[in-house]
Amino acid sequence: MAEISAADVKSLREKTGAGIMDCKNALNETKGDFAQAEKLLKEKGLAAVGKRADRATKEGKVTIRINKAGNVAALVEMVTETDFVARNPEFIELGGTIANLILSKGYSEKDCAPDGSKFAELNAMVTDLATKIRENMNLKRLKGVKAAPGEYLTSYIHDGAIGVVVQFGADKSDVFENEEVKAFAHTIALHVAAFNPVALDHTKIDAAWLKEQEEILRKQMEKDEKMQGKPANVIENILKGKVGKFLKDICLMDQSYVKDEKMTVAQAIADASKRFGVKLNLIDYVYYKVGG
Repeated sequence: MAEISAADVKSLREKTGAGIMDCKNALNETKGDFAQAEKLLKEKGLAAVGKRADRATKEGKVTIRINKAGNVAALVEMVTETDFVARNPEFIELGGTIANLILSKGYSEKDCAPDGSKFAELNAMVTDLATKIRENMNLKRLKGVKAAPGEYLTSYIHDGAIGVVVQFGADKSDVFENEEVKAFAHTIALHVAAFNPVALDHTKIDAAWLKEQEEILRKQMEKDEKMQGKPANVIENILKGKVGKFLKDICLMDQSYVKDEKMTVAQAIADASKRFGVKLNLIDYVYYKVGG
């Protein structure tokens, strides 16, 4: 049997993150073959992770990276079993590494989809970490966002659990060099994180889904004693008002602005446009929440 030195064990442990005894045993089993010992530890790690595959992954981190030009963003959601691992520096660093890869390689939204050409490749990096930490974890979602020329992307992350990217346009593209304009755009991202709108505006709401919500409201009214005996046209007008309020609550442009509830987000953007001497346009947003 090959003699296993403490230096060999230390080196294997640094490379794999496995325990001292696990490294020593792996080197003994492979007769000192470092590469085979590393492979063996990985196989054992995969087996350990496999046994935990049915465990819930409700903890995790959302990571966002935006390039210096502010026109390409990458969002990554990684999930794991425990908050302890979600706060692990290696887990957090891997989210950043994956996001940076999406940016540097120019992966498209299609590439990042679960059935995309790059998803499996990136998820393999998460699997490698899972074998080392021996806890069930997954790459849940990826998204690449590319702004058109003259548009601008900014982001906001809340405690690593919620991540938002907003996409702005303007009739003067150089306005996004203005720090005050950037700060305003960032505040809109903060608003999205705080209020989690369902859609940008009512035109983006799926008609079938809205019909379902309307029926739910109608049934609630039918059970309301105050509605009993009211004429059908009155009930329909009340329902119309309730649907309108519902849309105001869930559509970003109609929500009360986070910094001044007396105005809507749309009005806040119009006010900012006037202040900055441009026409700002909120084009879209992306909202990620761990487990969402």
